[in-house]
Amino acid sequence: MIQPHLALHIPDGFLSLAVSLVTWLLAIGLIAIALNRVQADYKERAVPLMGVCGAFIFAAQMINFPIPGGTSGHLLGGTLAGVLLGPWAGSLVMAAVFIVQSVLFQDGGLTVLGANITNMGLIGTFGGYYLYKVIRFALGRDSWRGMLAGTAVAAWTSVFVAAILTAVQLALSETVPLGVAISAMAFWHVLIGIGEAIITVIAVSFVWRSRPDLFFDPPRRAYSSASRSYTTR
Repeated sequence: MIQPHLALHIPDGFLSLAVSLVTWLLAIGLIAIALNRVQADYKERAVPLMGVCGAFIFAAQMINFPIPGGTSGHLLGGTLAGVLLGPWAGSLVMAAVFIVQSVLFQDGGLTVLGANITNMGLIGTFGGYYLYKVIRFALGRDSWRGMLAGTAVAAWTSVFVAAILTAVQLALSETVPLGVAISAMAFWHVLIGIGEAIITVIAVSFVWRSRPDLFFDPPRRAYSSASRSYTTR
């Protein structure tokens, strides 16, 4: 059976002070940099999409799918946020989602909020976005196949890496032996990652077909379509 301390939303009291402080510093540092980058590069144009994306991820995370062993999985959304908003704005959205979950819904502890933001938000957004970008550009920047492969691999990988990182943090905190933590987290989150990939691909494919210009790295056809629409006006 998967115990609560072997879930990605770490509760209070399961991480040591040292591990909590390190993850808090990582989270605060990256969020501060992200704030500066968004203010400098995005300005007001990304705010509406950030709000819509954040609301969708928050709502989607409330839908859980059962997994054998008495636990459940749900969308993390880091890769989705990174694909649509880029790593910087996406990181801010994910941080806001996990803060609201922790404060209002007690989904993850307050003292370990830095770890939860780092593991599930920043890893998925930064790591997921750049892995997606590499795969997509390698297979075809403007092709649906490249987007599909990049999104699926990045979404699954973001969940698996977050699970391994959580297991290492729990082991360093002497909450559970490293071997037990990694084996349990890795096995179940291989399956959870498949669910993450499917949901993310469905959402991203819908945007790709309906509003490709909303992507952080939109296909070139989105630029040409926008140019034609402005010309006809």
